[in-house]
Amino acid sequence: MPETDPSARLGRYILKQFEGETVRAFVPPPLPPDPPIDLARFQILLEQANQAIGRLDGLASLLPDLSLLLYTYVRKEAVLSSQIEGTQSSLSDLLLYESDEAPGAPIEDVQEVSNYVAAMNHGLERMRSGFPLSLRLIQKIHEVLLSKERGSGEQPGEFRRSQNWIGGSRPGNAAFVPPPPELLDECLGQFERFLHDDHTGLPLLIRAGLAHVQFETIHPFLDGNGRLGRLLITFLLCAQGALREPILYLSLYFKTNRAAYYELLDRVRTKGDWEAWLDFFLVGVRDTAEQAANASRAILDLFNQDRKKIGTLGRPAASVLRVFQHMQRNPIIAIPSTAKRIGISAPTVAKSLGHMIDLGILEETTGRERHRLFVYRRYLDILNEGTEPLR
Repeated sequence: MPETDPSARLGRYILKQFEGETVRAFVPPPLPPDPPIDLARFQILLEQANQAIGRLDGLASLLPDLSLLLYTYVRKEAVLSSQIEGTQSSLSDLLLYESDEAPGAPIEDVQEVSNYVAAMNHGLERMRSGFPLSLRLIQKIHEVLLSKERGSGEQPGEFRRSQNWIGGSRPGNAAFVPPPPELLDECLGQFERFLHDDHTGLPLLIRAGLAHVQFETIHPFLDGNGRLGRLLITFLLCAQGALREPILYLSLYFKTNRAAYYELLDRVRTKGDWEAWLDFFLVGVRDTAEQAANASRAILDLFNQDRKKIGTLGRPAASVLRVFQHMQRNPIIAIPSTAKRIGISAPTVAKSLGHMIDLGILEETTGRERHRLFVYRRYLDILNEGTEPLR
């Protein structure tokens, strides 16, 4: 097979005047790349990644309560993806916020993460109802993502009508300048055609890897492009049936390897090196699917162990189990809000929590007599892996 000439894959630059400076805005070529991707190079990695996804999807189908795992994984992904964009919110902050307790991070950061959860759920619900993954749906997801707080002034749900840039204080000193607004329709039209083209002969994971980079390069919104571009990967896998449920998210991998991530995005734009990016991407899919499966097993084992401990309590076990089930969705709780949510009295909740503390399942974190918080620590530790805020 002849050597691929990466220079043939390069986009073009448009010279624009911006506040008295000449700016080079990059316009990517349409997908798929030309010359084509050498698929033979990725045969082993593709097989490993697809097998890992299959194992994860199979494990999910065996879970007694898949909605529980989805609830927690969606929130972990929201925290991680938002951290890449600069928020300092942790998973504990989000869970406190959702339980009507005060988070430790700035409320704007936590609201941003909460918006991400809502945007993800909105997109998946629309797709399940038969709505195709399209520019229109992407706009609706973006509208939810930026619906409150800091993002609400950045044209939620609307493709940008002005020039944006990445890095630097202005386009003239930016690290990267995406296509000018007058070429957005052209770029996005080509992008949508690629999303819907089932005749490319490209495996789904290759298509997802290509689409992610193209979306980030086009950067069609004033804000939220990174978070939406990462969501796009999971949406594509669900839309095409590789995953029955959205349980694979790459934000932890991108966060852990963020220097390589940004460097490889740049190599695609400057050198046409899609192969280096796809190597990185497929390793991420494989490793992330394996980690998710391992975490799911660890959570299941923990729940089963602790449920057996509760079963030894005798008569109080029934009410304790109700509180325990609530804590599987809410690993940090307070007595009043728990009593209200699950419909049993505050004294019964307090007694149930006391039983679980005695069994070594929970711990009380405040040391106060009032406004106490109870944490399912071992569960939270599994979920918290990798979610420490970037500093």
